[in-house]
Amino acid sequence: MRKLSIRVLLAVALGVTQVAHAQQPTAAATFTNPLLPSGADPWSIYHDGFYYYTHTTGRNITLWKTTSLSQLKTAPSKVVWTPPATGPNSREIWAPELHRLNGKWYLYYAADAGANLTHRLWVLENSAADPLQGTWVDKGQITDTTNKWAIDGSVFENKGQLYFVWSGWEGDQNGRQNIYLARMKNPWTIEGPRLKVSTPVYSWERNGDLNSPQDPPHVDVNEGPEVLRHGNKLVLIYSASGCWTDYYALGMLTASADSDLLQPGSWTKSPKPVFQQDAAAGVFAPGHNSFFKSPDGTQDWILYHANDAPGQGCGRFRTPRAQPFTWNPDDTPAFGTPVPPGQPLARPSGEK
Repeated sequence: MRKLSIRVLLAVALGVTQVAHAQQPTAAATFTNPLLPSGADPWSIYHDGFYYYTHTTGRNITLWKTTSLSQLKTAPSKVVWTPPATGPNSREIWAPELHRLNGKWYLYYAADAGANLTHRLWVLENSAADPLQGTWVDKGQITDTTNKWAIDGSVFENKGQLYFVWSGWEGDQNGRQNIYLARMKNPWTIEGPRLKVSTPVYSWERNGDLNSPQDPPHVDVNEGPEVLRHGNKLVLIYSASGCWTDYYALGMLTASADSDLLQPGSWTKSPKPVFQQDAAAGVFAPGHNSFFKSPDGTQDWILYHANDAPGQGCGRFRTPRAQPFTWNPDDTPAFGTPVPPGQPLARPSGEK
């Protein structure tokens, strides 16, 4: 056999390299749920080309930063706040939300002193351009004058007015969680009385039997409120029934953006859930959602947590998932059904 010249060998090697390079796939056009191996109460916000994401860790507030939410598994993360060792906001850090208001960052979260009865809402402020940098300043508790049990705080704006919406108790005893709404004086202060905009009345909102000596035998739940706007309509999506049940689901309230949002008659509740478990798809207890736009602004996506099997409850089995949704002619969202875990989905439009 003749020996090949060095020039020929180099040419062959170069050709193989070029072919191999040509066959390298570009960035995958699809992704699958879940986005992370664990994480309840997912929240994200898009600002200056980046998505900032967070979820309940229970022990601190961690932020992820990424240009592509579908690729959250590879995104860097940072613990931006650790609670004090003791005190009223030292335990059970739940459902943090990051908001950009008046040129500053605000983190809203629920915490207690070691007993659920003491759960209240708190807020942190950061003036840095990047919320993973700078200093988070404790602005204290955020509450209305009743100062009752409260979790799942969120903020939205309508016609120049900031509003705070949350899940709370009417009195001082556990047994029913309602959705409350109030005006805000500034991002860390509620101004005026709270309005109860939703209470569990339908059977699908009232799955909540408990089997614990530390808890009441049954709790009716409305929690996790988030507000969307489409056309001239405000859409408040909330989670209903106990998260410890497989029947955790999303409900909906709507109001005209022109209405007085603190008048009881302004909000209309849908009699049926708008997103719920699909046993055939292997998705149980979907809920505690938030929303985001694709990077190019052309698509709407829902971000939520769910379990892969029945009976997994409110613990570490909950994972964050995302899927696109559309709009009905009446400006209400059409979420469809939960996408099975592992099923390929096209990545949000404009992701790189």
